[in-house]
Amino acid sequence: MGTQQEVQKSVVESTHPILLYDGVCNFCNKTVQFIIQHDKKGLIHFASLQSTFGQQKTKEAQLPTQDLKSLLFIDKGQIYSRSSGALRISKYLNGAWKLLYVFIIIPKPFRDIIYNFIAKNRYKWFGKTEECILPSPDIRSRFLQD
Repeated sequence: MGTQQEVQKSVVESTHPILLYDGVCNFCNKTVQFIIQHDKKGLIHFASLQSTFGQQKTKEAQLPTQDLKSLLFIDKGQIYSRSSGALRISKYLNGAWKLLYVFIIIPKPFRDIIYNFIAKNRYKWFGKTEECILPSPDIRSRFLQD
């Protein structure tokens, strides 16, 4: 269970789904901004993997806390990693973005090949920052505080 395989453990009860992302990754930060823009109901909440909350939830899922190559998506008390988490996020987005969830029918090992390739190269392609972004006041309530 200590691997980044499909993880579906009951780790948190929350009224909102929560995305745990690499807070210093420019690609990840842009992805969070994209989700905020396309989750018109404001259902998804966010925390960086580096935060106390992110580290706690990563430990609870029995995943390595220093391996930031996977987003974690907590939905209805279950935690999903890699492509499974990304595809589950699409269910909360407005418009045609919801249709991306159809790719869940592709076996996880094949989906994760693409996910892992992007994760491995994201710093090289998009760079990283020294610190997590500070959300604007209008969306700050969607970011979990330590």
